[in-house]
Amino acid sequence: MNSPTDNDQLHAMASTAGYGEAAQALAEQYESVTFDEVHREVLHLFPSRPSSVLDVGAGSGRDAAALAARGHRVVAAEPTAEMRALGRRIHAGQEIEWVDDALPELSGLTAQGRRFDLVLLTAVWMHLDERQRTSAMARLVGLLETEGRMVLSLRHGPVPVGRRMFSVSAGETISLARGHGLDVVHEAQREDPHGRPGVAWTYLALQLGAG
Repeated sequence: MNSPTDNDQLHAMASTAGYGEAAQALAEQYESVTFDEVHREVLHLFPSRPSSVLDVGAGSGRDAAALAARGHRVVAAEPTAEMRALGRRIHAGQEIEWVDDALPELSGLTAQGRRFDLVLLTAVWMHLDERQRTSAMARLVGLLETEGRMVLSLRHGPVPVGRRMFSVSAGETISLARGHGLDVVHEAQREDPHGRPGVAWTYLALQLGAG
C-alpha cells in the first residue's frame, strides 16, 4: 500500500516516466512475447473484417504491427519519442500511422474528429490517476464508432521503481465505463505473460451501444 507521500510523488510524475530512458530494454521485453499470447483472452473480440484501430500507448508497436498484418488500418499513438522511433524501425514492414498523442486528452486525434472500430489500451490505464481516468474515458468514448469496442488490460501488482502506476480495479473501471455508455462484453483474469512475481492482469472488453 502506498503512503500519502508516495502517492503525492506518483501524482507529480509524468505518466511516461522511465520509458524514454529504458526504451531499448522495454522494446525488447515487449517484443519477447507475441501479440497472440498477450491477448489470448480477448483475441475473439477483435474485428474479423478490416477495420479502423487505435492502439493507445503503442510502445514498440508489437500490437499495432500484428493488427496491421491482419488487414486493419492502424493508428499507433505513443507519446515517448524514443519508443516511436524504435517502433517505426522494428516494424518498418507494416503500414502503421504513428502519432505523438497521449491520454488523458488525446488532443490531436480528438481535434481531427477521428473514429475507430477498436481502441486498444495494453498496459496503459494504470499510468493515469483517478481524475485522469475519468477524463480519459470520456475522450476514448468520443473516439469510438457506434458499436465500437474498447479492449484494455489492467495491471495488478508492485510498481517498478521509477514508474508512475496506480492501483486500478476492474470494478472501478467497469463502473466508469458504464457511466459513459459502454457495456461490458468480456472480463478475464490471467497471470503475467512475462512471468513477473506478484503481477497479474485483468482484461476488459467494452462496447458502445452493445446493450
